Amino acid sequence: MNKYFIPNYNGTPFQLFGPAHIGTLLFLAALTLFLVQFKSSSETTKRSIRWTLALILWASEISWHIWNIYWGSWSDQFMLPLNVCSVLIWLSGLMLIFKIYPIYEFAYFLGITACFNYLLTPDLGIYGFPHYRFIQIFISHGFVIIAAIYMTVVEGFRPTWKSFWRVVAGTNAYMLVIYFVNRALGSNYVLINVKPTTPSLLNFMPPWPYYIIFMELIGIACFLLLYLPFIIKDHQTKRN
Repeated sequence: MNKYFIPNYNGTPFQLFGPAHIGTLLFLAALTLFLVQFKSSSETTKRSIRWTLALILWASEISWHIWNIYWGSWSDQFMLPLNVCSVLIWLSGLMLIFKIYPIYEFAYFLGITACFNYLLTPDLGIYGFPHYRFIQIFISHGFVIIAAIYMTVVEGFRPTWKSFWRVVAGTNAYMLVIYFVNRALGSNYVLINVKPTTPSLLNFMPPWPYYIIFMELIGIACFLLLYLPFIIKDHQTKRN
């Protein structure tokens, strides 16, 4: 098999904020700016874009499972679609195809926050560009962000304060369920049972369970930051 698909890759390892990392983030940003230009396009064109984004998201995630099964590394402790980004990859595809607003609420607040944080500090280890794992990670997580922004700018969806609180409550309820799933499986989905050792903001936080409080506060702060443009817009509308 091509050397860029083998698990024991001996090419250039991933370098945090190295040229490949920065370049890929810039590419995703450029792609987002390109797609939002279709705001005035026909419904047929918009539908084609939504279907394309959805199929890319699903194909990327399916290929990830196939890759792990092929190399014998699939495990219910790591590979079940229970992490926030994994769940939203599948749900964002449905949101794009069927324009489902309740999914959009979570994709906008939670998807952008979680996937952006992961793309800044991805757990890629030895898998630098152009290994399959590098490309798959940035496609799957990057396109969740692109999907949420596309639905906002092009399709006219927008969050509300009710959306904000539904996402906060829904995320906490989901974390509680996953905590017990993790105890049953010996896993650590959503990073809720054990503080991870991979480089991230959690390295600067206190040990379990106290870092969960900081995760909550940072998450809410990010949600508010994402909602800020709509706060400003609504305020200007009221003034006018």
